[in-house]
Amino acid sequence: MPLIPESSYRAPLCFRNGHIQTVCASLFRKVPGARYRRRRIQTPDGDFLDLDVSSTGATKAAVVLHGLEGDSERAYVRGMVRALNRAGWDAVAMNFRGCSGEINRRLRFYHSGSTDDLDTVVSHLIAERSYSDLALVGFSLGGNVVLRYLGERGPDVPERIRGAVAFSVPCELVTGAKVFEAPANTLYLKRFLRMLRGKIREKTRLFPQLITDEGFETIKNFKDFDDRYTAPIHGFLDAEDYWRQTSSKPLLDRISVPTLLVNAADDPFLSPECYPAAEAEQNPSFFLEIPRNGGHVGFVAFQPSGEYWSESRAASMLNNLRR
Repeated sequence: MPLIPESSYRAPLCFRNGHIQTVCASLFRKVPGARYRRRRIQTPDGDFLDLDVSSTGATKAAVVLHGLEGDSERAYVRGMVRALNRAGWDAVAMNFRGCSGEINRRLRFYHSGSTDDLDTVVSHLIAERSYSDLALVGFSLGGNVVLRYLGERGPDVPERIRGAVAFSVPCELVTGAKVFEAPANTLYLKRFLRMLRGKIREKTRLFPQLITDEGFETIKNFKDFDDRYTAPIHGFLDAEDYWRQTSSKPLLDRISVPTLLVNAADDPFLSPECYPAAEAEQNPSFFLEIPRNGGHVGFVAFQPSGEYWSESRAASMLNNLRR
C-alpha cells in the first residue's frame, strides 16, 4: 500500500512544533559544501532559465525545484544538492523565471503550474546525453510543479526519468491558499507579499505600459495578488481558476513513475485536502508519507553529516528506484 503507515522521522525535542521547524530551517540554517556552475538555457518563447549545476561526474542527475520566491541558494536547496552529491547524483538546481538574481525577459514569470519550464530543462538534459537517469525533487510550489508535470504526462513521461520526491506540497491550491488567511500565518503572508512586490516592481520597469505596482498596499492575501497579477498575466480567468487549473492533486492518479510525497502533519501552510491518502492508496506508483512533525520545508535533524532528514530520505529513495 503506497500510503506509508509510519514515517521514520522523529523531530528533535525542541522542534516538535510546525512553526519552529518552518522558521528555524528557513532563517537560521547554513549549508556549506554545495558548489555550483551556472548554465543559462533558452526557452521556446525567447526567455531564459538559469540552472545551477553541482557535478560529481555522475551518470545520473536530479533536477531540484525551489518554492515560492526561493532560488538555488536557499538552505533547503543547497542541503538537498549536497546530500544528492554524496549519494552519487549530480544535481541541477533550477531557478524559476526571475528567481536567479536577474529578472527574466518576458512579462510572464513563474507559477504553481509552470510545467513547461520544467519540461524545457528535462528536454535540455536529455538532448545533452550526459545522463542515463534523471530524477525530480521539488519543494512546496516546486513540488507541485513536479507532481503536475508527472501527472500531465502519465505513462508518456520521458523514459529517462526514474522517479521523484516532493516535500511540503500544497497540492490542492484552492483550500491551500486560504490557509494563509489564518491569523497564525499573517507574518508569513506579509513576507511573501513583500517579496512578490519586489518582482512586480522589476516587471514595471521592463513593461511600464502593461503592469504597475500602484495600489499594491491594498493586496492583503494570495487571492488579491493572483486576481491582479498571476491570473491575467498567465491566461487564467481569476485566482480561483488559476488554483483549480494548476493544482497537482487531480492528476496524482496518472503518475506512472515511483514518486514520494512527504507532507508533515503540522505544516502550517497546508489544508487537510493537501494530504492525498486516497490517491496514494489507489496508485501503486504514488507514495504518501505524513510525518507527525516537520513544519513547512523543515524536517530538522542533528546528524554528524549535517543532513536534514528530508535530504537523507530523498537520497535513499532515489537510490532504490526501480522502473
